[in-house]
Amino acid sequence: MIFGLIVPREGLFVSVASPSYKGHRYPIEAIAHCVWLHFRFPLSFREVEELMLQRGVIVSHETVRRWCLKFGRPYVDGLRRRRPAAGDKWHLDEVFVKINGERQYLWRGVDQYGNVLDVLVQSRRDAKAAKRFLAKLMKKQCSVPRVLVTDKLKSYQVARRALMSSVGHRAHKGLNNRAENSHQPTRQRERAMKGFRSPGSAQRFLSAFSGISPHFRVCRHLRTAAEHRFEMTLRFTIWDHVTGGIGLPAVA
Repeated sequence: MIFGLIVPREGLFVSVASPSYKGHRYPIEAIAHCVWLHFRFPLSFREVEELMLQRGVIVSHETVRRWCLKFGRPYVDGLRRRRPAAGDKWHLDEVFVKINGERQYLWRGVDQYGNVLDVLVQSRRDAKAAKRFLAKLMKKQCSVPRVLVTDKLKSYQVARRALMSSVGHRAHKGLNNRAENSHQPTRQRERAMKGFRSPGSAQRFLSAFSGISPHFRVCRHLRTAAEHRFEMTLRFTIWDHVTGGIGLPAVA
């Protein structure tokens, strides 16, 4: 199987309640398209407003912002429910981000296939912070990995002994490129947005961004043109199911 390919399987398109659009006068397709544009490409809310205007849809940048806040997380949850189970090797890493002049740490977990498990913005990177992140991962994945791969930060070892002592642990900087490379799209968006405004806004944006953007990022160099078009068509179909664009009336 080609790395990263989403293969249709039983339950992939199961009927799951779509987000509620009650009270919104815009078509579902317009709302989902604005959210997709903002999280998939380095576009500001005003740039999304301009792109929609070119297509004949008049919507303000403030409305786009509210849509992204309201629907970003539900869309991500829908995508994760349709994603195959995470791998049994978790790569963990943390990088610092400057928010209002203060140093914060972005914790990230990915599996051996590069799928983002979760992200968490915290002010510290001590053992307490590591335990909090590991507990969040375990709760979301409802499982523990076969092995953890981290850098040499000792906080990981303390947290692993406290929460998952039976799990193997490999601490070596050279083994953790999978998690370190996963930070690159976040750094690109951070530069495009000229930094984050607060830890809370960073957490909200990155939680949605880390789920939506990778869904549409495929390993293009590993596929032929026909395979790439098929994969992207499948992923857009899943997106339509998640957002409610399929099987629901055009206007809610």
